[in-house]
Amino acid sequence: MRQWHALARLLDSLADNPVDEVEVRTTIQVGLVQLLYLEVADHAAIHETVEAAKEIEFAHSTGLVNAILRKVAKNPSKFRKKCDKKHSLPNWLAYQLKQDWSEQYDELTQGLRQPAPMFLRVNSAVTSVEDYQHALDGAEIDADIVELTTGFKVANSSGSATSTTLSTKGLRLHQSTAVNALPDFALGTASVQDMHAQLAAPIINKALMAKLSAEESDTENTNNEIHILDACAAPGGKLAHWLELISANDESSLFHVKQDDAETSPAITDIKVTAIDNEAPRIERIRENLQRLNLSQHDLQQANNSIALNIVCADATRWQHGKNKKAATNEPVFDAILLDSPCTATGVIRRHPDISILRTEEDIEQTALLQADILHNLWPQLKVGGYLLYVTCSILKQENVEQMQDFITHHNDAVVIEFTDDCSWGIEQAIGRQCLPIDSASGDGFYYALLQKTAE
Repeated sequence: MRQWHALARLLDSLADNPVDEVEVRTTIQVGLVQLLYLEVADHAAIHETVEAAKEIEFAHSTGLVNAILRKVAKNPSKFRKKCDKKHSLPNWLAYQLKQDWSEQYDELTQGLRQPAPMFLRVNSAVTSVEDYQHALDGAEIDADIVELTTGFKVANSSGSATSTTLSTKGLRLHQSTAVNALPDFALGTASVQDMHAQLAAPIINKALMAKLSAEESDTENTNNEIHILDACAAPGGKLAHWLELISANDESSLFHVKQDDAETSPAITDIKVTAIDNEAPRIERIRENLQRLNLSQHDLQQANNSIALNIVCADATRWQHGKNKKAATNEPVFDAILLDSPCTATGVIRRHPDISILRTEEDIEQTALLQADILHNLWPQLKVGGYLLYVTCSILKQENVEQMQDFITHHNDAVVIEFTDDCSWGIEQAIGRQCLPIDSASGDGFYYALLQKTAE
């Protein structure tokens, strides 16, 4: 899959006439990848590929299959160099990346052909990254600690902006490892999650803490409850991370937010967490992941009865909180929203090479329209002063910075929260920051934009 498009172009250059039968093309490409990338012995690769053509009842093509593979086998280094010279992407995607990332284009397109590193997120409610690294050492699994710094500006109680920074630590394994070999994985001590994906929960959690700290004390307000939403939550990695942060007995917990006046402004006593996704099997994935991490509703109630979790199967383009309840007003209810938006997933091609084959150019426009529908539906449900973190695993600007630019032109109550130079990740955009998968040791392609809702 990684070399599919490059091998297709090589095949076209080697055949005297166009090879139009998809079965024949695929068979030859399987043979080519064995010769050039999988170090299969020449005679075995050629013989078995020819036999495969017969097996799928395309015996008429065996001469062509044999001739092309033998030609490549005579000088494999020459043809591999030819394959590696350019990208292995569909031409429409390569063209779009050239438009969006001209300076990073060569490094980016080559990076998308490489395997991605395996990262772990350590459950901070259970242990530290450093202690888990020691546990990995004991299991003879080599890993490095990766630390990313995020800085952004938030409004304070005086109306001015205050810079805040946070640190996110994860582990990068030297070699990918089966999860059942990881210490205490079944007990929920760690999760497999890309390093750039690990930025989401800490950012929205820190923004929410800033909101709560900045709110002026109101002696008449006895409502100490906050309500947060994880939209498009499956398979639940970012949701679990957020729950871990909330549950941790340290400064990242919402229960530890310091109040300006402890006598008149009581601490947070209740946190409601709503998570939605639109497919029942994906909802089940969320439940399974939370169960392993001891973060199910039952676990949360036993550990701390102040956290209520509600997982809903619903379409984020239409879902309204409280829609099916009596006397529901559908007024703004959420203090913070994490929107891990549907996207073309072009930023994770290293992990899922089939994306470059399955996606079409038309998908970009359709996906951007879907994203806009979700944003327009969820935004009215965010309280004034609340934050929305928009996240995608795309590297296409139409789904990312251009989506955000269009959104704020239609919403006068949306204010962009600026990421500062303290950020150790991503490339600054007109709105938000973009991570690119251009380094064999780096995370996937993710986009982040943080918005705050103000009174119009």
